Amino acid sequence: MSPLLRTLGFAALYVIATYAGRLTVLDQTNLSLVWPAAGVLAVWFAGRPRSRRGWGRGWGWADPAALVAITFAVNMATGAGATMAGFFSAANLAQAYALVWLLHRWLPTLWQPGGLRIGRLPQLWRFLLAALLSSVVGAVVGAAGLWLVHGVHSPESTAVWMARNTVGVVVVGLALRLLLHPGRFWADWKALGARWRIEHIGVTAASALAYLLVFGITHGLPVAFTLITLTVWAGVRLRTTYVVLHSLAFGTVTILFTLNGTGPFAAIASHPLRALVAQIFVATLAVVGLVLALGRDERDALVSRLRASEEAAVEQATTMATIIDSMQEGLVVIDDQGRHRLVNAAARRLIGVSRGTDQVAEAGFYGLSHADGSPLADGDSPHQRILAGSFEPTDLLVRNVANPGGRIIHVNGSVLPNSHEALLVFHDVTADRRHRDELTSFAGVVAHDLMNPLATIEGWSEVLAGEVDEENDFAVDSVVRIRRAAERMRSLIDGLLAYTTARDAGLDPAPVDLDAIVRDIATGRLDHAASTGAPMPRFDLEDLTLVRADPTLTRQLLENLIGNAIKYTAPGVVPQIVIRAKVAGDGFVRISVSDNGIGIPQGQHEAIFQNFHRAHVREGYAGTGLGLAICKRIVERHGGTITASSGDSGGSQMTFTLPVSV
Repeated sequence: MSPLLRTLGFAALYVIATYAGRLTVLDQTNLSLVWPAAGVLAVWFAGRPRSRRGWGRGWGWADPAALVAITFAVNMATGAGATMAGFFSAANLAQAYALVWLLHRWLPTLWQPGGLRIGRLPQLWRFLLAALLSSVVGAVVGAAGLWLVHGVHSPESTAVWMARNTVGVVVVGLALRLLLHPGRFWADWKALGARWRIEHIGVTAASALAYLLVFGITHGLPVAFTLITLTVWAGVRLRTTYVVLHSLAFGTVTILFTLNGTGPFAAIASHPLRALVAQIFVATLAVVGLVLALGRDERDALVSRLRASEEAAVEQATTMATIIDSMQEGLVVIDDQGRHRLVNAAARRLIGVSRGTDQVAEAGFYGLSHADGSPLADGDSPHQRILAGSFEPTDLLVRNVANPGGRIIHVNGSVLPNSHEALLVFHDVTADRRHRDELTSFAGVVAHDLMNPLATIEGWSEVLAGEVDEENDFAVDSVVRIRRAAERMRSLIDGLLAYTTARDAGLDPAPVDLDAIVRDIATGRLDHAASTGAPMPRFDLEDLTLVRADPTLTRQLLENLIGNAIKYTAPGVVPQIVIRAKVAGDGFVRISVSDNGIGIPQGQHEAIFQNFHRAHVREGYAGTGLGLAICKRIVERHGGTITASSGDSGGSQMTFTLPVSV
């Protein structure tokens, strides 16, 4: 709708409403006792689109000018003087601006397209307060005019002004908003079933009959309070849109009967007091109906959300139960009273026996023992140790009727947050442990069956070296080649055994003192250099921290890195090794090993950690290419990372992380 057509339409409605209100002037003050124009004013001005520059800008002056002109003209035509008509125009304009300002601050989405948007009780209270405060503004201006023009001012007149304008904004304004945008009302009506439509019609018919009896037939008996039951019925049972229209229709009936001199309020002699009581009665009906209807709407919306949340929770719980029962790992939750709170299918399958109750039995009932077969002591069950705060991941042996051959399970766990319940997660590691045992056996076979022939070759090559004629260059060179090949064979076998151990051997984490290990390794390297006449390496060490790792693998890791730092140093250069450790704050310790060696060729900082990769083949440095691959595997098995980089002043720097010891 164009702005001009909108202004003309509301101007016409305002003329009708203003004229109807002026017909209720009953005394010489020219004060209208009913003012439906306040509701038209509210919809007219508050529903006007706001400018992007904010309230008060871009309004134009067509609407305010039309409001002033209509108010002035109608008041003059109905007996008000020019001065009084001017004050009434100013009062209505002041109320319009005050109402719009308050609504835009407190309820910016109230007059959205498509109908009324009061959906919650706090919004209703803000709307009522905005209607009352804006009416107070208009009443102050109007009362000032009455005092200046007529020389009198009565509190009753001011109260009537505030009451009539407030009721007009609330009842007429809300109802007019719905009537101007009937889509929501008809949508609500179409959504009703036949039974609900009959109830709406029944309430309307019962209200019409009751108001006729109370205001038209009983001749002033004080029984108006009985009509509240009909408003309560509508508010509790029927749609909010219907409640608004019900308040408008039967509030109008109340005012018309009262002005006509019939009904419970007609016996009040004072015109202002009679109008005030009637307005308060209408306001009470409207507020009671809206409070009940909106409260019911909020309750229904809350119930719908709760029902949706319940359905979502049930669906999520079903999904989680399905996931938990589909896990290959056993999952058990036990409270501090020793009762099962949760046991999934994998846990039942791995343990194999059940007590038939939710109470946890002693370890012997399930056939649980330490991995070496020794029985668990009293209070040593995993869930008891978890709740006591002294649990470490461990292997347990399960041997019972369902597992006569024995099954090894690895148990991990923790205390659930904000509870006194232990969460245990365990999985079958029988095959893995058997593989580890086979690996150990294989390592023994390699060490025995390959090392012995190799030792024989090395021994006889030494004997042969002493027997050959030194002048026979061919024989001497052949023996040297045999001895070098034997040395390479021994180095390769040692590297393969070390890599296999680093890859597949079981971890036995424990607090490891890095400082002690590094100083021990440094002492050994210094002794070796002294015995061979090599340059004595220099070590720059700080007090290193504790880590939680496998002691044997940690020593092997540091041996490899320190050995490489010394090995890959240019001839005649004194090796300088700097080792630092710092807690990273993410549960790990960051350790760096820096040297002054020949460094890492460009582009090979990642490749050096691959199996059998040798970065300095041309320079003649011996090795198998497995040392850094072993280091990477050891670090990764502890959950850490390792990287290589060039040092700040040449050489290289190896940086790796290991779990901090708590």
